[in-house]
Amino acid sequence: MNATRKRWEATEGSPFPLGATWVEEDRAFNFSIYSKHAEAVRLLIYSKKDVVVPLLEYSFNYLSNKSGPIWHCRIDAAEAKDAAYYAYRVDGPAPEPGFDWHNFDFEKILLDPCAQSVFFPDGFSREAACRAGSNAGQAPLGVLPNQLLLSDQTDPLPCPLRHDSDLVIYELHVRGFTQHPRSGIPESHRGTFLGVVDKIPHLVDLGITAVELMPIFQFDPDDGDYWGYMPLNFYSPHHGYATQPDECNQQHEFRRMVQALHAVGIEVILDVVYNHTCEGDHTGPTYSFKGIDNSSAYIMTGDPNVPFANYSGTGNTLHTANRAIRRHIVDSLRFWDQQMHIDGFRFDLASIFTRNSDGSINLDDPPIIAEIGTNADLTNNRLIAEPWDAGGEFQLGQKFPGQRWMQWNARYRETLQRFVRGDRGLVRDLMTRLYGSADLFPDDRMHALQPPLSVNYITSHDGSTLYDLVSYNEKNNWANGHNNTDGSKEYRWNCGWEGDEVSDVVDEVTSPDTQGIVTSSTTNASHDFAVVLALRKQQVKNFICLLMLSNGTPMFRMGDEFLQTQGGNNNPYNQDNETSWLDWGRLSKHDDIFRFVKQMIAFRKSHPSISRSRFWRDDIKWYGTGHLVDMSPTSQQLAFCLHGASQNDTDLYVMINAADATVEFGIHEGASGSWRRVVDTSLNSPHDFAEVPDKSVEKSCYSVNGRSVVLLVAAG
Repeated sequence: MNATRKRWEATEGSPFPLGATWVEEDRAFNFSIYSKHAEAVRLLIYSKKDVVVPLLEYSFNYLSNKSGPIWHCRIDAAEAKDAAYYAYRVDGPAPEPGFDWHNFDFEKILLDPCAQSVFFPDGFSREAACRAGSNAGQAPLGVLPNQLLLSDQTDPLPCPLRHDSDLVIYELHVRGFTQHPRSGIPESHRGTFLGVVDKIPHLVDLGITAVELMPIFQFDPDDGDYWGYMPLNFYSPHHGYATQPDECNQQHEFRRMVQALHAVGIEVILDVVYNHTCEGDHTGPTYSFKGIDNSSAYIMTGDPNVPFANYSGTGNTLHTANRAIRRHIVDSLRFWDQQMHIDGFRFDLASIFTRNSDGSINLDDPPIIAEIGTNADLTNNRLIAEPWDAGGEFQLGQKFPGQRWMQWNARYRETLQRFVRGDRGLVRDLMTRLYGSADLFPDDRMHALQPPLSVNYITSHDGSTLYDLVSYNEKNNWANGHNNTDGSKEYRWNCGWEGDEVSDVVDEVTSPDTQGIVTSSTTNASHDFAVVLALRKQQVKNFICLLMLSNGTPMFRMGDEFLQTQGGNNNPYNQDNETSWLDWGRLSKHDDIFRFVKQMIAFRKSHPSISRSRFWRDDIKWYGTGHLVDMSPTSQQLAFCLHGASQNDTDLYVMINAADATVEFGIHEGASGSWRRVVDTSLNSPHDFAEVPDKSVEKSCYSVNGRSVVLLVAAG
């Protein structure tokens, strides 16, 4: 029976796995592609010498090369001598109304959705893919598996431990992280996976324990998409992040990067986009899914004028309620887990996974979330959701159906931005966020959720840098071609001076968003940029201090540790230039901030009582300036004592003053002299963080300067 099966597959091909695979025992390539509605499929195989005229063409016979909706064939290596690349042409029914709206064009050269590397010929053209007819010599091609540079010697080592209380996530963009001329790395490595390897000593020195890479899936190089959130293919590392993109070594160098990060105990999390593709709406290019089986791949509206549903904000929405698309996604995740040894995934616009075929919401048991969560190969991966979509669906917390998924906590971001800015009446909400957002992730008998599921962040790629948050009242997105805005709400305050231009002085904050902020001390100093810069640094330290003292999982974006700026641009999705490239010259310029961030990360990691698998419960005692917390509409102060005995840790006492003026706090636990000061964000470096806390607090009170945080540890 096995021999019979082998004989059939040797002549007809196998439907699984999808994509192009090398069958060593038969010295042949197996090709498999899904298209439920196709009526004719043709495989095109190219040599490196000619990417216009195929070396070999194979027409699939539905009687022998089709199993259900999957078309497959086997090509002998001798028959495909000198073969390097491949593609398809697919034909099917003409467009029809409803959910069977097709987009077949038999002349169009189509990329295999399962290609593990993509080749772009010199004549590559997005425009050619947008118009009807042939785009031969202008289309992206799949790379045959025998061309990929893989070696067992580059197999990444597994992480020795899965980080828990010491997990600190650092969001970075592969190109932007090292592309700047001041990056200090060889020019040949700038903007690449190997460039990240060169900067690992910085990550180790900083103390982060996980990197979250902005999308590295292959995207359209002609789309003006710098961030990478417009994927062309779900298996291929982006060719532009390899040192020699034309040599098909993307996988090889990606694996070297993962190996190097794992070797120093840093987890690798991928920001993945499975909610849409770069093919856009009916006016966009036809590269792959759209020409292979459009109505299976995307949610269709039935409206010929607006055929594609758009819950992603980018023109189309993947049809994740369709079993074939679910398989594409799960197989892709398994590939990155098993072949590339990734530790976790952050899912962009994850609420789209709850969309049914008609766009309605299924919160009971969305099939794609169930398949990801129950797949045995993915059970050890971190799963992180961005729990909303561009269609207005917001599912943060217990509402999101992925029960063990971590989630980007936008409520944490908004509360911290507003409170540190100086907004009043947020003390109760601040307590909830510091505690781990139990309102969103309840640990009651029914839900049993935990604080580490909350990914706490103040800034991410999607918005201002931390420095710009305290330096600009207005968004400065003119570099994008128009002053567009992003979809998120930000609560900025420029500390009395707009931007970094010394000539642009403002005496008062007048934005409606900043009502209630006390600005008297900065108004008098508005002509002294040095004073304004000192206040900005103090505000940045406040953000970092509170982030690292919160229960949950902290995350911050690259460059916030040394005041990276984008000139006030909070949406540089298309800025592949110094607006978005990390300026490493600021590391030495603002080494005091780097030191503070580094020390706060180390402090958090050395105090497991802060980040727990469960909520603080009886170990936390809340105070105000007096013994009782002031939750009035004008309150701007909060204090708490976190007892660490249950975690074999020391006690911590934190005092937070978001007001402009100095306020005296009572210290309501411990005897006089039993506390030592570690942090006072109002002090200059190195006094803002005492690496050896030897200064005892002799009184039962402490004067906390305006807009500052003080952290004490129990002596002994």
